[in-house]
Amino acid sequence: MIQHEGDGWRLARDSCRDPYSVLIGGSGWALELTENEGKQLVELLSSLEDQHRSLRDQLMEEESIELELERGVWWGCLEGDRRSWNLSLVLSPLQGRGAEVFWPCPAAAAAVAALRIMWDSGH
Repeated sequence: MIQHEGDGWRLARDSCRDPYSVLIGGSGWALELTENEGKQLVELLSSLEDQHRSLRDQLMEEESIELELERGVWWGCLEGDRRSWNLSLVLSPLQGRGAEVFWPCPAAAAAVAALRIMWDSGH
């Protein structure tokens, strides 16, 4: 089992727990995901973070940015400025449960960084 936790976020991944092997959480909420949902989430978050990184130097100090993206069963919105951002996410699988989650800044950036590391170390 791989676990990471910080102020306002937590992550866990346990390949022995089928079908929900991934857990993401924030202040007052947690959600179990399938391996495929977790993979699609990492792809979405990586793309959003990469887009923000490529645009942040073009933003003036007082400017804000909002990036939206869909990947598989996920829709995500990164909203903030050149220095910090928060994340809103919606899980909309074809069948079954759905969920809306939110990580405020600075928990959002910390959770994304840890999720990318956790995912890379799990494969």
